[in-house]
Amino acid sequence: MITAILAFLGGGLTILSPCILPVLPFVFARSEQRFVRSTLPLLIGMGLTFAAVGTLAAVGGAWAVRVNDYGRLLALILLTVSGLALLSETVADWLTRPIVALGSRLMSNPDAGIPGGIGPSLLLGIATGFLWAPCAGPILGLILTGAVINGPSAQTTALLIAYALGAMTSLALATLVGGRVFVAMKQSLGVGEWVRRGLGAAVLGAVVVIAMGWDTGVLTRLSVGSTNRVEQSLLNLIHPSEEPSAVTAAMTSGAMTGGAMTGGAMTGGAMTGGAMMSNTTHAGGPPIEGDFPPLTGAVSWLNSAPLTSEALRGKVVLIDFWTYSCINCLRALPYVTSWYARYKKHGLVVLGIHSPEFAFEKSESNVKRAVRDLAITYPVALDNNYAIWQSFNNKYWPAHYFIDATGRIRGHHFGEGNYDESELLIRQLLSEAGAHDLPPAVSDIRKEGVQASADEKEVSSPETYIGYDRAEHFASPGDFGRGQSKSYVAPDTLKLNQWALSGSWQAEPDKAVLLSAGGKITFRFHARDLHLVLGPGIDGKAVRFRVTLDGKEPGPNHGVDIDSSGAGVAREHRLYQLLRQSDGVRDRTFTIEFLDGGIQAYSFTFG
Repeated sequence: MITAILAFLGGGLTILSPCILPVLPFVFARSEQRFVRSTLPLLIGMGLTFAAVGTLAAVGGAWAVRVNDYGRLLALILLTVSGLALLSETVADWLTRPIVALGSRLMSNPDAGIPGGIGPSLLLGIATGFLWAPCAGPILGLILTGAVINGPSAQTTALLIAYALGAMTSLALATLVGGRVFVAMKQSLGVGEWVRRGLGAAVLGAVVVIAMGWDTGVLTRLSVGSTNRVEQSLLNLIHPSEEPSAVTAAMTSGAMTGGAMTGGAMTGGAMTGGAMMSNTTHAGGPPIEGDFPPLTGAVSWLNSAPLTSEALRGKVVLIDFWTYSCINCLRALPYVTSWYARYKKHGLVVLGIHSPEFAFEKSESNVKRAVRDLAITYPVALDNNYAIWQSFNNKYWPAHYFIDATGRIRGHHFGEGNYDESELLIRQLLSEAGAHDLPPAVSDIRKEGVQASADEKEVSSPETYIGYDRAEHFASPGDFGRGQSKSYVAPDTLKLNQWALSGSWQAEPDKAVLLSAGGKITFRFHARDLHLVLGPGIDGKAVRFRVTLDGKEPGPNHGVDIDSSGAGVAREHRLYQLLRQSDGVRDRTFTIEFLDGGIQAYSFTFG
């Protein structure tokens, strides 16, 4: 019941999110007509479409996402025709008669003498619902995550409907108020024709906003009061949670010795619920930590059709939780790909579970590019809703889970390192499954670029986030201008691990966005390698930059993503290696100057 109430409240908060703004003209355009026969059916149609799309997304995977994309396209076409019919009778005459008639009926243009009705209103609501569906926050994410973990159920559908009812209620109240305003305008000012044209222009403007992707992009970023924060606060009242993190060393309760995981249940990222609580002893081998959880809930699969834990019985499975901008994941990846290449013919299946840390890592095209560039050929599941992550009760990147051929978890390892022990465990599980003539174990794995092992003895600088939610050691005077444009300056000197912005930036919870060319980021660090997660401008335009080390060109100390002069270009969202020092490690000052505006800067990592 509490979750249902939160779902209703979360839906009600949707109207405060900027991404709902393009939908409002379609609702207000019918505000002059009877609520029961016009506005109410429209809202019901919107709610039904939203709940249906949400249910499909929860249980249907990527194909349902594509269905919603096609539905949005059809809705945009339908609403464009409707807007043109409202905007101008001359324009309407240019259109074919059937389309004009349909557009006029859907928008119920009283001046054209065409009456409104429940059917057209419901149809318009269904079309508008496809445009509304992307407006979602943490509460909807909780509902969908529960759906993908536990499977489709009447409870899931009920929660989705509760969320939709909350949004419909807030829209209905706005419509009633808006309707009175519109009626007063027509009665007192006699501008009915201009109101009708204004509504048509608003509909067409909204169509443009949605078609350009601004409804879920720019408008969301321009939010003054974040509804996600309000929703998350409600969630935290009943579901307090720990933040996931990247780790650089093993965090298991038992040491991996001789290829066996010994010891008890995990700590830190403890398996505390469901089938994961089991920790019985397996004769002659590593202990049993639990059963293989379901793999349902991925929004898409790369390199494979969707897989299930049941279908993988008889195979030894390595689960690798990763995300493509995580330096720890990238440094572990050569070992994972090597194991797959050498043991796949002997019964090993590797599954990369891509659970994003940043929003850009939810983009299928971004992940596809990363998988291609990293030469990953094993199946990768896009776990954008953290469904598989939660079924394992995981909390770390990277995290490896070792599953035997009978579907039982026999070991785990968090972070980098212990690669020899991990391979020995894989070999032991394969031998248990009947594999023979295994290739020899290999510990000397070739690693290049960002995947090269860190110089741990020299790393004295921590991962540092640039977004204000998790930023530490920020040294520019006056702190962050949260969500607002602000001109920053860097102090003359920085202490070790302090960093600063210079120029005009907009600080956001997970990143900082440069508003004009010439902005800089300066960091006083101590490590051999320096990496920075960057993204191009919101419009996708590449951003040129120049790196200096202690005020000079980096020369032989340059990383793989810049040349010796320090020049580089950010063309896509990813981790950029900017420095790899070859002349000794000491406290040094890194500066990156962006020659174009629009860069999105997320986090520093070191190695």
